[in-house]
Amino acid sequence: MSSEVAARRDAKKLVRSPSGLRMVPEHRAFGSPFGLEEPQWVPDKECPRCMQCDTKFDFLTRKHHCRRCGKCFCDKCCSQKVALRRMCFVDPVRQCAECALVSHREAEFYDKQLKLLLSGATFLVTFGNSEKSDTMVCRLSSNQRYLLLDGDSRHEVEVTRIAAVQMLAEGVPLGGGNARATGMTLQYTAPGAEGVTQLKLTAGEDANGSRRQATAWLVAMHKAAKLLYESRDQ
Repeated sequence: MSSEVAARRDAKKLVRSPSGLRMVPEHRAFGSPFGLEEPQWVPDKECPRCMQCDTKFDFLTRKHHCRRCGKCFCDKCCSQKVALRRMCFVDPVRQCAECALVSHREAEFYDKQLKLLLSGATFLVTFGNSEKSDTMVCRLSSNQRYLLLDGDSRHEVEVTRIAAVQMLAEGVPLGGGNARATGMTLQYTAPGAEGVTQLKLTAGEDANGSRRQATAWLVAMHKAAKLLYESRDQ
């Protein structure tokens, strides 16, 4: 990847919307796949009452729109200002109680797990049905659009092309409990290829701490996949 292309991918600009100030990609095509579009606000004329508590709006009881869902509420039902990074807001924005709860849960991903994905971890990587595995560092690109795999060779997987993610624990699907993640399979469509390609990541055994880093990376990637599928459903 040339430095010029990388710079275009990472370029940002400040824009002001009715909901607040946002730091968005210079080029829309390079936006994060985990992002959400701003919702259309429910028109004022269509909400004479709070959509949560049914309080009637008047001169004293003003209406407010939740920046995440776009619905109309009274101040009591929409008083929280919470960070909304999936919409790239610079400052915390007003949200209803239900949306604020979701945004609080997502904050852990941005504060902790996203940093793990960006820093990367070392895995044994198997492509397709190959019997050969290569030691590679897998990390998320700075604009969150690609999984980058570096070893003797280099590969990119576009995050939006990932169709399925399955965690593995001791060689079986991770079903819950305290099972330790040992790997992950990713199914994705490669540009110009027919059908689905499979990629398997396996955490290696060692004593220098990279196994722990790899396990944490797998858990973070599983959370990222959930956000990715949620953003597709919006």
